[in-house]
Amino acid sequence: MIKNIIKGIQGYFHSFSLMNKLKLWKYFFIPIVISALTAISIGLIAYGFSDNIGAFIARIWIWEFGKDTFTSFSTILGVIFVLAIGLVLYKHIIMAFSAPFMSPVSEKIEAYLTGNVHHEHRKTNFTEQLVRGIRMNVRNLLKELLITIPLLLLKFIPGVNVFSTIALFLTQSYYAGFGNIDYTLERHYNYRDSIKFVSNHKGLAIGNGIIFMLFLLIPVFGVILVLPFSVTAASIKTVELLNKKSALAHK
Repeated sequence: MIKNIIKGIQGYFHSFSLMNKLKLWKYFFIPIVISALTAISIGLIAYGFSDNIGAFIARIWIWEFGKDTFTSFSTILGVIFVLAIGLVLYKHIIMAFSAPFMSPVSEKIEAYLTGNVHHEHRKTNFTEQLVRGIRMNVRNLLKELLITIPLLLLKFIPGVNVFSTIALFLTQSYYAGFGNIDYTLERHYNYRDSIKFVSNHKGLAIGNGIIFMLFLLIPVFGVILVLPFSVTAASIKTVELLNKKSALAHK
């Protein structure tokens, strides 16, 4: 697992030079717009709802003593809750609607790395790529929420909240990497086989997703650069893994 996480991170080392070499930046314009608009929308919603959620949590404390302290604590929890759910929604929205634009990027990277310009992969059009992207990300969104919400509730328990924060970050990383990897898998596997592939290579998805999540900590530029770098990095490592599996199959 650790080895594969490192491999997922290593994909970023060559992403910038490869994007420049293959002149891929023009393909990222629309996904960058989608990313920026989604981030702004979720940010405004989070700003509006965090106080309301904090006030709702504060109702749990029915005593007068310590009420102000618990209310302040509840407001912080409300912000964390909204931001965590907002990040989950942000990831899957941009990945779903960017699928038709990211698949050609991944295809160009694969053609360059393998030297096989005329591939014989699954043929899909814009609509099919969009539908698959939405289907895959709705599936991942529901699964991630089932894990995320209990982890957020564990933040009420002192000591345990440290481990829940780490688990929450790794969960978000896994599903971010999952989406990035699927842009390449879309040409090679059907829906179910793609899920099985990522499940068998969780470390690769987590490693790619870790840097994805760290990009979002960069003000403004994070939402602009996160897709170009993460998709390129995921494509590099996924193609390498597919080639390795193909070579072993031939042997």
